[in-house]
Amino acid sequence: MADPILSLRGVSKNFGAVAALTDIELDIHPGEVVALVGDNGAGKSTLVKVLAGVHAPSAGVIRFGGRGVTLDTPAAAMKLGIATVYQDLALCENLDVVANLFLGHEISPYALDEVAMEVRAWTLLQELAARIPSVREPIASLSGGQRQTVAIARSLLLDPKIIMLDEPTAALGVAQTAEVLNLIERVRDRGLGVIMISHNMEDVRAVADRIVVLRLGRNNGVFDRSASHHELVAAITGASENAVTRRMERKEVQA
Repeated sequence: MADPILSLRGVSKNFGAVAALTDIELDIHPGEVVALVGDNGAGKSTLVKVLAGVHAPSAGVIRFGGRGVTLDTPAAAMKLGIATVYQDLALCENLDVVANLFLGHEISPYALDEVAMEVRAWTLLQELAARIPSVREPIASLSGGQRQTVAIARSLLLDPKIIMLDEPTAALGVAQTAEVLNLIERVRDRGLGVIMISHNMEDVRAVADRIVVLRLGRNNGVFDRSASHHELVAAITGASENAVTRRMERKEVQA
């Protein structure tokens, strides 16, 4: 396997007396999807914000491309090649797809090159096999899956090395979820490292090469996609696998 693009060693984050992250270790390699899972309060969002440059770590070392880096601002993270797609997507519903893709990064901003932006938008969306009816369609008229596609495509315009997705399939229907999961696989096939936060274990096991479990702000196991649902739930909750199995069997009987 190639050397990791991103490595975390002993990364901690404290908010006053509260330890949100403690001694986190994480490696992200090119061309792999790493799922970050855990219960509410496990530290997933805090870790993503540390990597996105929103929160500075209290301790530990972050290496990107083999050298130590300081992610003290979102701009610093983006300049290195770390892109983040948050759960709210941050799209402007009144603008069309092209305007959203290039918002803040317009081609010839003082005399907008609309043709060049439209061509670039179509090219990128076709590379991703995205199902967008028209790049001149306003975001408000798109489905949830199509909006997620636009948000991911926007992050790819800056040629990142790593893309972080926060709950990319939340509140999507079955068909839209499948569309987004296929898109994540195509992003991986482009050689990017993908960090995916999700509460949906089926989605995680469908696309993740590795599953990293956080519990109470600490590493609590690394699994591959062959891990059973019971194993993952046990690692997330801290319960024994046998206890999780018995609980699920009782639920099946009651159902």
